[in-house]
Amino acid sequence: MPPNANTGHPRRWAILGVLVISLLVVVLDNTILNVALRTLADPVHGLGASHGDLEWFINSYTLVFAGLLFTFGVLGDRAGRRRMMLIGLVLFGLASLLSAYAQNPAQLIAARALMGVGGAAIMPATLSIISNVFDPRERGRAIGIWAGAVGLAMAIGPILGGLLLEHFWWGSVFLINVPVVVLGVVLVALLVPESRDPNPGRIDVLGVALSVVGLVTLTYGIIDGGEHGFGRPLVWAAIVGGLAVLAWFIAHERRSSHPSLDVRLFREPRFAVPVALIGLVFFAAMGVMFFSSFYLQLVRGYSPLQTGLIFLPFAVAQLFFAPRSAAMVRRYGPRAVAVVGLVLAAAALGAFAFVDAVTPIWVVLVFFFIQGAGMANIMPPATESIMSALPREKAGVGSAVSNTIRQVAAALGVAVLGSVLAAGYRNGIDPALTELPPQVREAAGESISGAYAAAGQLGPTAPQLITAANDAFISAMHWSAALAALVTAAGILVALRWMPTRSGTGAPVPVGEPELAGTA
Repeated sequence: MPPNANTGHPRRWAILGVLVISLLVVVLDNTILNVALRTLADPVHGLGASHGDLEWFINSYTLVFAGLLFTFGVLGDRAGRRRMMLIGLVLFGLASLLSAYAQNPAQLIAARALMGVGGAAIMPATLSIISNVFDPRERGRAIGIWAGAVGLAMAIGPILGGLLLEHFWWGSVFLINVPVVVLGVVLVALLVPESRDPNPGRIDVLGVALSVVGLVTLTYGIIDGGEHGFGRPLVWAAIVGGLAVLAWFIAHERRSSHPSLDVRLFREPRFAVPVALIGLVFFAAMGVMFFSSFYLQLVRGYSPLQTGLIFLPFAVAQLFFAPRSAAMVRRYGPRAVAVVGLVLAAAALGAFAFVDAVTPIWVVLVFFFIQGAGMANIMPPATESIMSALPREKAGVGSAVSNTIRQVAAALGVAVLGSVLAAGYRNGIDPALTELPPQVREAAGESISGAYAAAGQLGPTAPQLITAANDAFISAMHWSAALAALVTAAGILVALRWMPTRSGTGAPVPVGEPELAGTA
């Protein structure tokens, strides 16, 4: 073979298209869910979900997803990545059916957790297959398109969710996944080649168990504290216990001969720094997306469809900038591109600390566009740096780690920023509740959704409660947005200090001995 010959698969671009469709179903579901949160909180048209239930609708998926990514990465290396994608798609479709017909919040939380199992089987296989079917010279462009597909799903999700909620019941936002899954199964079976690691590693059962238990326990403590207050021993027992289990997990991984997370990888800046940036950005962004839906639908009074359209600039910026980021990295280097992206994202997130009930909506649209442009210039160079830091046959390691950090950070972002929001709202609304009946006081004090529902029972005094609830929510939103901006700004310092100036420099990071190959 000539030295400059393209080593990619002949059908690599068609394969990328199939992988994008499979990725869409995973991302689409979460963006649709953000628009449906207000409806799910409604006791008449939804499930009457509490603030904590709403956070768990998101986090039951992301925590299971994150906890199983490593395991399914190893299983995909062993049994075949295409096979694992097919299994994941089928599980995701079945769980979507269960979610659509859930009768109470607990059932929906459980069904969403099952969706996380399916998503964990799908996601790591996509980047692994991209790295295996594309020549390294084309991989950056392919990953840029892959990242742009996330933007496409973000564009489609809220608008599609709004359309469905205006014409059908809330379960339709989950039922829509089924035809996408069917299409994905057919195309993956027909077009995607099977690939494996010739030396797959063993599954680290204890490590997987510790990671899931630690993350769920920690997140439970944060969410429960935000909803009911941090003054109870149970909350701190969960938080401290979760941190202790995660510390045990890290100690176990350092000693294990077949770790689910090879902590030695984090000694390499080309790997560790982009992983940290992805975590910081998704922590901040997902927390802001969580409260934005309530701000737009309740405080501003927009319908689900109108809310979806307002999110559109964020997704359009992703679609436009993400595929072009690879060329920007080649010209300016990953550090410069990532820092510019982080500055844009931090500025946009921080701007929400100045948004109120009368801010012109075009200003909010601009903020969403800037945030999307920033994230579009963070994800592709960070992902490319992670993937290029590893040998080609170990693509599953980079895929599993980057996606795990992204999902864990997203879950913790919703939990932490959602708890800041809940605590701030509760403190702000309390003075306005003293004269209300006990049952109304309890509902209105829990969340802004509860306040709007309770206002329907108050008659002439309802506008006073609505005004107080809006003021309390906006004040709490400002604190959450400021924290999100600070977290993103920390990423700027990390990138300036440790992000490589040029991509692809240095030899790939060795990943274990032969018997450890393929561990993720």
